[in-house]
Amino acid sequence: MNHPIPQRTLVVQPDDGVDPVLGLLADATESLRVKQFTLSEPRLVQGLIDAHRRGVAVRVMLNPQRSSGDRPNDAVFGQLQQTGMAVHWTSPAYVVTHEKSIVVDDRRALIATFNLVVKYFTETRDYGVITTDPAQVAQVAAGFDADWQHVPFHPDPQASLLWSVTNARPLMAQFIDQARHSLDIQHPKFVDATIVERVVASQERGVHVRVLCGGRHGLSDYDVLDTFASLRLLQRAGIRVHRQKHLKLHAKLILADDKRALLGSMNIDRSAFDLRRELGISFDDEPIVARLSHIFTHEWKHSHRYEVPDPLEVEKPADEELPHDPEFIHE
Repeated sequence: MNHPIPQRTLVVQPDDGVDPVLGLLADATESLRVKQFTLSEPRLVQGLIDAHRRGVAVRVMLNPQRSSGDRPNDAVFGQLQQTGMAVHWTSPAYVVTHEKSIVVDDRRALIATFNLVVKYFTETRDYGVITTDPAQVAQVAAGFDADWQHVPFHPDPQASLLWSVTNARPLMAQFIDQARHSLDIQHPKFVDATIVERVVASQERGVHVRVLCGGRHGLSDYDVLDTFASLRLLQRAGIRVHRQKHLKLHAKLILADDKRALLGSMNIDRSAFDLRRELGISFDDEPIVARLSHIFTHEWKHSHRYEVPDPLEVEKPADEELPHDPEFIHE
């Protein structure tokens, strides 16, 4: 009996490590399109160089600088450029390109929450989806080509992809609005009133909402204000809020009714919807959603209720918070 080949597969970090991504680079025979916020993982950098040397048409776009002005990609940009590889900075139409995508031979595409940096394969809870759905792969490739050429891109609303600055906020809101029984949210930032209000409305109509946040860790001083205020409002609405305990929380995941999932590069943040290039995906593949639900439930059980501090009184991390990491700031 022949079984259909799954159109999507899940990558979980740090459980799955760098091998699934390295495998994509190694499998390329014709072309690679790589668009990344940060790229420095040595094996992946070498994987790109190896692909280029064996004749694959490799194009790489890297975000030039963080919101803070830091430029973490300069060294790798120069290293790849010296090989003769086609390397561009991302489109200046966006203040930051936070998208994390790879397209292989126009047949497979990775859409991820993690950056291609050692930290995100070893220390953080993150996810990615490898899709072979032709419409989705074509859209990710078309988005890459548009940004490469610095021309507008108009995504197909039927592809189940979320693009900032085009449709990410309304599609995320619609995803939340369609929840009927449960809503599990694993996100580090809550800085968009439209989405926060949608979450409250879900609780009010009887949906069982759980929010797993990352606490103070990785939040800028600016984002602490809105995120902590939003989390306190969610709690006042009767929503349970826990803080991730064991891994640094970098994932951006929403599960609805244990049947649908939405993940991608965008935080729940005004800038993520309105100013930055971001990419996400929604899907209902039963095995993937089941694994994500299992992970969320496990981490929920091993977390505890988060006593969200008054945002105006946060001077130093609480005892249970992870120590400050200047290289781990949510964009």
